[in-house]
Amino acid sequence: MSMTKQEAEIRIKKLRLEIDKYRYQYHVLNSLEISEAALDSLKHELYELEQQYPDLITPDSPTQRVAGEPLPGFKKVTHAVRMLSIEDAFSFAEVEEWLERMKKLKPQESFDFFAELKMDGLAVSLIYQDGLLIQGSTRGDGTTGEDVTHNLRTIEAIPLKLRVPTEHELERFLKKHQGNLDAEKVRDVLSTQSGRIEARGEAYMTRTQLDRLNRSLKKRGEQELANPRNAAAGSIRQLDPKIAAERGLSFFGYAMVGDYGTRTHEQTHELLALLGIPTNPNFRRCKDLAEVAEFQAEIGHKREKLDYWIDGIVVNVNDDALFKSLGIVGKTPRAILAWKFPAEQGTTIVRDIIVSVGRTGALTPVAVMDPVHLAGTTVTHASLHNEDEIGRLGLKIGDTVIVEKAGDVIPKIIQVLPKLRTGKEKSFHMPLKCPICGSPVKRKEGEVATVCTNRNCFAQELASILHFASRYAADIRGLGDKIAEQMIQNGLVREWADLYRLTPDDLLDLEGFADVSSKKLYEEIQAHRKIDLGRFINALGIRHVGEETARDLAAAFGSFAKFREATKEELMSVEGIGEVVADSIVEFFGSKREAQRVDKLLDEVEVKNASAAKSNAGKLSGTSWVLTGSLDSLSRDEAKDKIRALGGDISESVSKKTTYVVVGADPGSKYDKAKKLGVTILDEKEFLDLIKS
Repeated sequence: MSMTKQEAEIRIKKLRLEIDKYRYQYHVLNSLEISEAALDSLKHELYELEQQYPDLITPDSPTQRVAGEPLPGFKKVTHAVRMLSIEDAFSFAEVEEWLERMKKLKPQESFDFFAELKMDGLAVSLIYQDGLLIQGSTRGDGTTGEDVTHNLRTIEAIPLKLRVPTEHELERFLKKHQGNLDAEKVRDVLSTQSGRIEARGEAYMTRTQLDRLNRSLKKRGEQELANPRNAAAGSIRQLDPKIAAERGLSFFGYAMVGDYGTRTHEQTHELLALLGIPTNPNFRRCKDLAEVAEFQAEIGHKREKLDYWIDGIVVNVNDDALFKSLGIVGKTPRAILAWKFPAEQGTTIVRDIIVSVGRTGALTPVAVMDPVHLAGTTVTHASLHNEDEIGRLGLKIGDTVIVEKAGDVIPKIIQVLPKLRTGKEKSFHMPLKCPICGSPVKRKEGEVATVCTNRNCFAQELASILHFASRYAADIRGLGDKIAEQMIQNGLVREWADLYRLTPDDLLDLEGFADVSSKKLYEEIQAHRKIDLGRFINALGIRHVGEETARDLAAAFGSFAKFREATKEELMSVEGIGEVVADSIVEFFGSKREAQRVDKLLDEVEVKNASAAKSNAGKLSGTSWVLTGSLDSLSRDEAKDKIRALGGDISESVSKKTTYVVVGADPGSKYDKAKKLGVTILDEKEFLDLIKS
């Protein structure tokens, strides 16, 4: 039904008010009364009406977020008040020193603090005139930035027109801070918004949005973006606003420039929200540095679960007058500090490369480095995986390297800095003999691993026993490295079956064992004489056969006898089993030594047959899944169980046959390989939504 211009004008005003209300709910209150689809429908109706009556379009209309042609370049903007930098601290001791310096200048003052997150994006300034956004600019050198208004207008979180709070909201704010603000000025600012209002904050990109964007860019054959920080900065500096709009940036405000009647930084945050500018919900007013430290520790623990990058917290002296009176040192206000998290990357020198031997006999080179403090720990060793990896890095003993460690992830060398070489560096070559037993080593053609040829090698025996007892194998709790090492050194255990022949008296011979502890470990071992087929296959430690492959083999053959006698062709008929894995299994059971070890083990344990192969009736039947990184709302095992229950297959490695890769916090190389192969990547929310549907 068509409308007259007068009717359209009334409808347009109402639509804009509703859309602005829902924008405020979504970006500031983190809630939305209606669905996003319904909101999109309202925006579409507004767009259609404005197209019908273009003279009714105003600069603050929600439809005007993407407007204009690409610019030839950026105009310079001089900031009325400098956008200053912040001093860094990396320890509580440095934060205490910061407070002591301020107390020397203001010995009579009492200090309280406002702590918030240090966003890892791009700092920008927003200028509103009589409530309308008229200019947005980058920080630049602090004095002069670039006019990027056309791009900042595309960010939904940034209001094109400031919000006027309700009378109830205004009175509640004034009552909360009664006696500690200029109530008349606050009321005037919030009610009329007349004149110039400047807000500052951080434009950023979420991790989820970066993944979505990179999938889209990859499909178009375009260059993917490296990380959220670079993506945000690059998006803001696009000359074409349509490209910036596609990037889907977000925004959090953290400061206001000017006198608006507030007296504390805490009040400024509340004022921003009342005006419709979102602020980060993770903040805390702290009465002392002990509370600041608690907040910093809490944020550090939840850091990897946030959907955006941060690199620390910002600590402000909460009282604005005290903040101002403390002045500026160079380009840094005295009363603000960035307490950064421990570095996740650092540089050090590789002093040596040693070689360890695993349960399959594979030799693993390990870098021995000068100590470097990363992610809260001191790192001195990093696995180099194999000889090819050393070649890829171009690493020599004596090189200066960049080491990375995120959270609980194993440290890794990611880059060599060859320009820092002295000429005394030495090339590394894998040893010709096993560093443990002295036996010859070999590297099969087409494989990356160099392997010890001695199956009786002590290192292999130890690793084999530990693997057999591990969680996803026999699951014998309490049998750690030192205990297993003593068992082998004392001649109590040489192979898997020996574990079940131990008596409590045997265990008393081990260091640290008494009657109670000996009996406890003995009973734990005896309680695991019945083992599921999948766990049993995994426990044998066959090369290339891990937890998921063992499950697939158990489901395919049903019994250990059938699996043991399977031909190469029969093994390769199992989904996900290729020639390399099949050859490894046939070689394992063809070995007289391994066959005897298995026979002895079967005298001691009962292998429970697997249930019939799973039905293909599940909603995820025919799909293959790989999980990498830690999930927030459930464990990796729980996620795998949900996938299997719906008929999906779990794989340990990413290939072209992989349907989905689920990515949690701290994803490993599987994430990179999935991106390279173009496999569909799901974050935790997308994964949960998919299995629910």
